[in-house]
Amino acid sequence: MVNIVGSYENKHWQKKWIHLKKDIVFSPPQRSLIIGSLLGDATMRIGKGAVNANFKIEQGLIQKKYVLWKYEILKSLVLTKPKLSFRNDVNGKRYAKSWWFRTIRHPKFTEIYFTFYKTNGYRCGRKIVSKSVLKLIDPMALAIWIMDDGSYSKNKIDISTYSFTLSEIKLLQKIILSKFKIQMNYYKDRDKGYRMYCNKEETQKMIEVIYPYIIQSMMYKIGFHNPVTT
Repeated sequence: MVNIVGSYENKHWQKKWIHLKKDIVFSPPQRSLIIGSLLGDATMRIGKGAVNANFKIEQGLIQKKYVLWKYEILKSLVLTKPKLSFRNDVNGKRYAKSWWFRTIRHPKFTEIYFTFYKTNGYRCGRKIVSKSVLKLIDPMALAIWIMDDGSYSKNKIDISTYSFTLSEIKLLQKIILSKFKIQMNYYKDRDKGYRMYCNKEETQKMIEVIYPYIIQSMMYKIGFHNPVTT
């Protein structure tokens, strides 16, 4: 990963947050959550004029419990609790769209940012899959990726991987087979891109690996019951 040069105590950080930012260490669950979420729906950004990146979680209204679960794991890195995001419809009426929160900015997030994103300097591009990223995938990260982007139908797990190139998908296949002994396949979904999936036998292997990390409200992602919406 990129080595970010410079003191943690610099003019770009508000003085009252220096202690928090100086002492930051990712716990194993936090790191797994960040990696799994970045394979899925999470985003990172270095804003205009900012020095370091932050990490953002945003999910649809039905996934409130999932967002709160992620927040509980990451809250030592977050200054405000999850909030509702609002939009306006075509008639100008305001409606709730999603639940979200973001972390503080920190060099440790910047290291991950430059590993996960193809960039032009500090300008954010698309997410990428690299060997250095895939070395960090563990069962919890795999479970979070599936909770984010997976679906379950006809006894098979299917994962939306539209944002990844075919070569990246093949790399994902290789790492998952090597680490978890699970064979994944892929198919072209019209002009949208590629999706990865497990056949019935491999789906059962996948469930055995990730089951301990699937939260109750997301069990439908592995075929156990319907989603909890309240």
